[in-house]
Amino acid sequence: MKIGLPKEIKVKENRVALTPGGVGMLVRRGHQVTVERGAGVGSGIQDQDYRDAGAELGSVAEAWAAEMVVKVKEPIEAEYGYLRPDLLLFTYLHLAADRALTEALLSSGTTGIAYETVQSSDGSLPLLTPMSEVAGRLSVQAGAYHLQKPQGGRGVLLGGVPGVQAGHVVIIGGGVVGTNAAKMAMGLGAKVTILDVSHRRLTYLDDVFFGKLTTMMSSEANIRALLPETDLLIGGVLIPGARAPHLVTRDMLPLMQEGSVIVDVAVDQGGCVETIRPTTYDDPVYLVEGIIHYGVANMPGGVPRTSTFALTNQTLPFALQLADHGVSALLGNEALKKGLNTMNGKLTFQGVADALELPYTPPEDALRMPANSA
Repeated sequence: MKIGLPKEIKVKENRVALTPGGVGMLVRRGHQVTVERGAGVGSGIQDQDYRDAGAELGSVAEAWAAEMVVKVKEPIEAEYGYLRPDLLLFTYLHLAADRALTEALLSSGTTGIAYETVQSSDGSLPLLTPMSEVAGRLSVQAGAYHLQKPQGGRGVLLGGVPGVQAGHVVIIGGGVVGTNAAKMAMGLGAKVTILDVSHRRLTYLDDVFFGKLTTMMSSEANIRALLPETDLLIGGVLIPGARAPHLVTRDMLPLMQEGSVIVDVAVDQGGCVETIRPTTYDDPVYLVEGIIHYGVANMPGGVPRTSTFALTNQTLPFALQLADHGVSALLGNEALKKGLNTMNGKLTFQGVADALELPYTPPEDALRMPANSA
């Protein structure tokens, strides 16, 4: 199979979807890999590294002309022209909060397999987990920075000092993002409260953190009670492939102290804070009701060296299956089949269809359809 690796062009996105090691594995299995020149530079990977691994270097158009394109972030508008019926696209898509991209994929007939909806039999999301780990840890770093007075924050040091109360970090969602945010916040010495709808998950978190954080059931009443004492609020809510519910509404913001910070890691799925919107590393924050909102939608792109290797450790086995077998790989791999979001003009992920109020086609049906039968 011909595989393309284009350079990411989203603002301040420096990750790359394949390392030279991954390229080498694909080449040794008989596949041809075209890497756009400069694709890996932001992650500290040079063109020569890819050439040494057996890749061909080419233009952006040549990379996108491949049978399968492997990316990190969803295509942005400038890339929609590369979408086509015979393209297999393997990347993060986050369609539930992006009608324009969804419509572009459907109208082009592109087969889109989303990292974030590939789901193992135990319910875990193996291709989302590594970036959730990174984003969870970065959320505390970002929040701590913007809490500083010169950045417009309350002037609170999360860890406090002897004789002075530590900052309070409240985390909504006890999954991978929330757990990693808690690790970082506790490492800084902050007071940490984590909310989740699963009592079983809260019991687990209480055990693994040896009771050193506070666990609470996630409810509107509990969130409202916590907001007045919250210095940093982190949103880590995930419903696989679907739009995140708004658990912190606009009318709750006056409960928070002016200069407090919200970091909503779920922003690329719509966010669990009603007033959040996607931002970039060039302009990461904005104010609503005196509260700093941080909505960078590609947070792991800020640490591309770490993120690229963490991501490709997980994506490569699936990329190899797709390269070896094409879309037929989905027939024998239930986890990968759950990653199918669009095919032949059909929307094949229920959560996205519900969020955008579009017709849904089960992936099994789409896979049985002849090509371009939209």
